[in-house]
Amino acid sequence: MKSILLLCLLITVNYVHSQSDQLDDEIKAEQLDQIKLDDISEAEYAKLREKAEKFEFQAEVDRMMKMIINSMYKNKDIFLRELISNASDALDKIRVLALTAPKLLEYLSEFSIRIRADKENNLLHIVDTGVGMTKEELISNLGTIAKSGTAEFLKKNAENPDLSATQLNDLIGQFGVGFYSAFLAADRVVVTSKSYQSNASQYIWESDSKSYTINEDPRGNTLKRGTQITLHLKDEAKDFLNEDNLKSLIIKYSQFINFPIYLWNKKTETVEESIEDDVASTEEEKKDDEANIEEVKDEKPKTKKVEKIVWDYELVNVAKPIWTRKSEDINDEEYNLFYKSITKDTQDPLAKIHFTAEGEVTFKALLFVPTANPSESFNKYGTRTDSIRMYVRRVFITDNFEDMLPNYLNFIRGVIDSDDLPLNVSRETLQQHKLLKIIKKKLVRKVLDMFKKISDEDYDKFWSEFSTNIKLGIIEDSYNRNRLAKLLRYHSSHTGPNAQTSLTDYKERMKPDQEFIYYLAGTSFEEVSKSPFVEGLQKKGYEILYLTDAVDEYTISSLTDFEDKKFQNIAKDGLRLKENEDNKERTEQLKKDFEPLMTWLEKTALVNKIQKVTISQRLHSSPCALVASQFGWTGNMERLAKSNAHSKSKDMSRDFYLSQKKLFEINPKHPVIKELLRIVVADADDEQAFNIANLLFETATLRSGYTLDNTADYAVRVESLLRKSLGISQNEPIEEDEFDAVQDDKKEEVVDESHDEL
Repeated sequence: MKSILLLCLLITVNYVHSQSDQLDDEIKAEQLDQIKLDDISEAEYAKLREKAEKFEFQAEVDRMMKMIINSMYKNKDIFLRELISNASDALDKIRVLALTAPKLLEYLSEFSIRIRADKENNLLHIVDTGVGMTKEELISNLGTIAKSGTAEFLKKNAENPDLSATQLNDLIGQFGVGFYSAFLAADRVVVTSKSYQSNASQYIWESDSKSYTINEDPRGNTLKRGTQITLHLKDEAKDFLNEDNLKSLIIKYSQFINFPIYLWNKKTETVEESIEDDVASTEEEKKDDEANIEEVKDEKPKTKKVEKIVWDYELVNVAKPIWTRKSEDINDEEYNLFYKSITKDTQDPLAKIHFTAEGEVTFKALLFVPTANPSESFNKYGTRTDSIRMYVRRVFITDNFEDMLPNYLNFIRGVIDSDDLPLNVSRETLQQHKLLKIIKKKLVRKVLDMFKKISDEDYDKFWSEFSTNIKLGIIEDSYNRNRLAKLLRYHSSHTGPNAQTSLTDYKERMKPDQEFIYYLAGTSFEEVSKSPFVEGLQKKGYEILYLTDAVDEYTISSLTDFEDKKFQNIAKDGLRLKENEDNKERTEQLKKDFEPLMTWLEKTALVNKIQKVTISQRLHSSPCALVASQFGWTGNMERLAKSNAHSKSKDMSRDFYLSQKKLFEINPKHPVIKELLRIVVADADDEQAFNIANLLFETATLRSGYTLDNTADYAVRVESLLRKSLGISQNEPIEEDEFDAVQDDKKEEVVDESHDEL
């Protein structure tokens, strides 16, 4: 950070100087007399400057190097990415130069990067056949901190009419500090380099980070062209000599580099070896052999298969960056193989989208939907995700994102590659920038388009795996709520338990006069389909959505409407069905007829248990139901709240909703309600009527999805009803068993004996 601040300070100083030079002489003259520095005018101070003895700032290079290396890079293994990236840049440079001067490749046409670990000597070699460096370039690029050879190369060739911007865009280096990351793992670095220029000699640059030396290589031109970096590794960095570790790091950071990366590695090969016959032959056998010499000549020598360990260079970056190609040139098999290579998934992806976005920021993206939702998906919900890999010019930057995609899309896998993203100097993290928000917005839009294009057959698989994610998205992502709503699928009274419907299809089936999309939430299809709330609507031919997932009711509550049609929870107050004039008159008459019962229930039988009593429009075969207020909790919501893991903690809002009284709706057409009205009108103090009313309330509580606070009273009332229906007296005692009576007598004897002892 200190080095970065120093660079910023220098930039600021240069800017101020350039601006001040633009002032004309008259303004300067006026200011000279006005500005005073400790009683010395600016004119006098200028004369002092001319006579002053000048000195240069003395930078402690060793300390500066330590600050650059240790403050910029979090992970030691970054050094390998940086050195491979530098090698890639060197190869790109010679490739670009060869476009206009093909003769540069006559002496060495190979473009490659080779990495070799020397465990015996604790050395790691990285060799490229790139552009190489002259002595002057070694001093300029490696001996000057923050001097980028790539930036210099781009500056020189930017206006070359024979080179396009696309050909130059593959160059990665920006800041000129990546090379020094080598000192994270090494205490000494040796760079051997041979420039592509035919008259250039091969030089050796060596440094311990405190100072450096340059010598002409006494071996002559051994590299032909290119650069070899040799790291004398620190003791704590010896793990980087392990071939498996090196291979995994190359795959992680650099597998999509344009040029082949080879690693010196061991492999097992099966070879055939001849078998010598150790048994001595007799003279007769020899004679026979001589006699049959022609036959022996025709016989093949006996061999056996033997496994041997051999060392050779192995191509590591086998996977190709197919996102850089046009989608029409890539077949499904290539996409599937690429998906498996970056995810380690054994199954093919369910869906994919490959696109290039242009505008304020240009980037390429290749995104996949897995066939199965990862098991840890919701355990990691809301945390950093590694599902999207970010590349800049095919060099891996990070997969540690907080908000590249919203939480509900954490199952999406894929890659993003952009030339426009602002990186910090270490290239380990992205800077916070408005471009990231633009990328996120475009990614989400494209992902939702991908979901929409999934075929009907595959959509069933998608919905079974990722339905909860989509529902959470509706809750969390208000901007894309309408798009996500079109992806929803629910069982309904029309589809039955074996199929589901979209909101779009539901809307097409709505009655001409239907104002609302009706829904009911519960634990299962069987429960909601048999709920008393659905009876009246089904009788009138209205379709009802059945919400059986725990998150469903929260999801629909977040949707105010769908294509101008509002939602109506049929377990809540506010359900109003259109009626003709005759029905309205009948309803008003029923209210008058049942007024005595409604008043008696509110003020006597169910006082303090309910909010009010109303005549129901939703009931048909059930006598009554318990209905939540328009902004209250349904039975399903109360069940979820009570089952919450944090329900024991003090939650004022939760307690408020749980304590709310419900509306008690009665069905005036039901014979039980009619009979109860008759009894109440005849005798408002009838104990039987009181018990029936409370039993109806408790039964309605259970059937409406709520839980009973006092199950003991409910059980007593049910037992009393059973006695009456069976003609058994309410005072009929429980018959005692003879064995129980004997046991009681024995207990009394034991008590008496204990008293005698006392």
